[in-house]
Amino acid sequence: MTQTDDDLRTILKRTRKIAVVGVSPNPVRPSHYVARYLSLKGFTVIPVNPGHAGETLFGQTVRASLADCPDDVDMVDIFRRSEHVPPIVDEALERFPDLKTVWMQIGVRNADAAETARARGVDVVEDRCPKIEYQRLFGELRMGGFNTGILSSKL
Repeated sequence: MTQTDDDLRTILKRTRKIAVVGVSPNPVRPSHYVARYLSLKGFTVIPVNPGHAGETLFGQTVRASLADCPDDVDMVDIFRRSEHVPPIVDEALERFPDLKTVWMQIGVRNADAAETARARGVDVVEDRCPKIEYQRLFGELRMGGFNTGILSSKL
């Protein structure tokens, strides 16, 4: 299922707390700079990485698993290979009663996990990046010379 720009805009506007699974403390890794960007945009980012549990990133303690996260997470952003997605989605659905979105990063897709989440009423975004979509939909990419497809001036 492909979301429209309106769908993505709605998802990003309603999201407040994001658990980022597979985040890296290395600032050159995409998972780090995506999570950092989202935190700078006002989202509460809960970093999840068992190899760095207890460290601090983006003002939050890195958690070993989704089970260690606060229960009011409304989006899970997954930076793991596609074959690792099903147990992450299962844990997220069990852990977060008000989960609204499962977001799989660029290159990450898993039809079975997506169907499981959708069957529970959770929106699923696959093979996209919330940082890129936020910048594109809210007018920040044009500063970098990207054609966002959004008109910012009126005649």
